[in-house]
Amino acid sequence: MALGRRWCVAALLLAVSFIAATADPEHGLTVFWGRNKDEGSLAEACDTGIYNTVIISFYSVFGHGRYWGDLSGHPLNDIGADIVRCQQKEVVVLLSIGGGGKDYSLPTAQSAVDVADNLWNAHLGGSRRGVFRPFGDDVAVDGIDFFIDQGGAPDHYDELARLLSTYKTRQYDHVRLTATPRCVFPDRRIERALDTGVFERIHVRFYGDDRCSYPHVHKDGVMAQWNKWSTRYPRSWIYLGLPAANEPGRNDVVGVMSLKYDLMPGVKQAPNYGGVMLWDRYHDKLTGYGRDIYNAGVI
Repeated sequence: MALGRRWCVAALLLAVSFIAATADPEHGLTVFWGRNKDEGSLAEACDTGIYNTVIISFYSVFGHGRYWGDLSGHPLNDIGADIVRCQQKEVVVLLSIGGGGKDYSLPTAQSAVDVADNLWNAHLGGSRRGVFRPFGDDVAVDGIDFFIDQGGAPDHYDELARLLSTYKTRQYDHVRLTATPRCVFPDRRIERALDTGVFERIHVRFYGDDRCSYPHVHKDGVMAQWNKWSTRYPRSWIYLGLPAANEPGRNDVVGVMSLKYDLMPGVKQAPNYGGVMLWDRYHDKLTGYGRDIYNAGVI
């Protein structure tokens, strides 16, 4: 029995040390940006001082020989300068691929190769001649987020993730990879990719689904899903994804005090708890929700 206990302790320490070595050393607040021109600039988001990561959304056309993003009217040249500004402030800047549209999928293994190549040369550390870099030739994001909500079958995203994980960026010795799945476990759209083990973070969206949003299922319902995610992926930091405001017809916002005193004590028991993710900067700017939970010491 003593040997068994020592082995379990050693295994837990190894898992925790792996996380510490490959992910953020501090719990933080992440926000999605890019879905509404009235949300303000990327630099403005970073200048708030409350986010340690901003995720640009979305690179939403890929997999069929076309590659493009939809940033809701934000000027590309300004975004490039803002990415640099954010990075100088030590805010991590990621580019999210996917979203709610239907103009992306990976129909073949070769399409995964092609998308990895385009992401590398258009947005990361590459610079192959003839590949358009929308944010500027000297600007590179820190990593890629997988927000696979539509886009056909879940095939080949695991291959894309493995390919991206082999590149070395200008800022790091690896491409930082995160994923943003839906809250009901497992999310079949991204499960095979997550099982590769190359994602440093998983931002689980505990909103948009009555089966796992706090106002509908309360703490026990959220924890039932949270524990599945944090247990299945012990080598990734798990983030609690929340809305900064209610979408039309939805009631998913968690009150600050309910979040602090009811939900977060259970969430933080996971050794791989990473922080809170907010959707999105536009709504957060309207409501001040992120500032409120930051000031309340929720994270």
